[in-house]
Amino acid sequence: MATSTPLLILLDLAALSVLVFGLYFRRYRRRDMVVAIAGINIGVVVVATALSSTDVTAGLGLGLFGVLSIIRLRSSELSQEEVAYYFSALALGLLAGFQIEPGWLTPALMATVLVVLYVVDHPSLFADHRHQTLQLGTAFIDESTLITHLEHTLNAQIMRAKVTKVDFVNDTTLVDVRYRMCPNQPVMSAGSQSMNSRTNNAIATDVSS
Repeated sequence: MATSTPLLILLDLAALSVLVFGLYFRRYRRRDMVVAIAGINIGVVVVATALSSTDVTAGLGLGLFGVLSIIRLRSSELSQEEVAYYFSALALGLLAGFQIEPGWLTPALMATVLVVLYVVDHPSLFADHRHQTLQLGTAFIDESTLITHLEHTLNAQIMRAKVTKVDFVNDTTLVDVRYRMCPNQPVMSAGSQSMNSRTNNAIATDVSS
């Protein structure tokens, strides 16, 4: 496995710019994650380049990826979308750190990562689908009654509702809901969707009893 070249590093910087500024920051607006994504990418490029210049096996490279993959930011919780960007930055760094033959394969793989992220995380893809954890002001036992209540409260089609806790003392129900907005409901913008995705685990209190 050959050592990374300056051209590969420039390709990585270009791909990283698209990943961070063209895709992630435009959709999620988290400055701290911009630093994290850029830092992990550059760090992987440096380490992978150093390893590729010595007599190491491919297994060590895979082990490096495994070690880096368990790193989590403890300061704040990452959404599933942000985890995808985080791992994409890892992949781009590894591609730039190890020169692959034929030479066109590395830029092709980098482009594939960016194109897939652009498509699957596009705001218009499943834009009417939502996910929330709700705390309802009534202890529901019957599932059909719960579904009817959720559909009326959210004005949406309930795709999945999983009750995680029923409290008869305080008369509350904690439920994880996946639903689809009705056509007459406004579709959230990309910025609003990112804010909603970061608060999916927050408890929304249902004021209706």
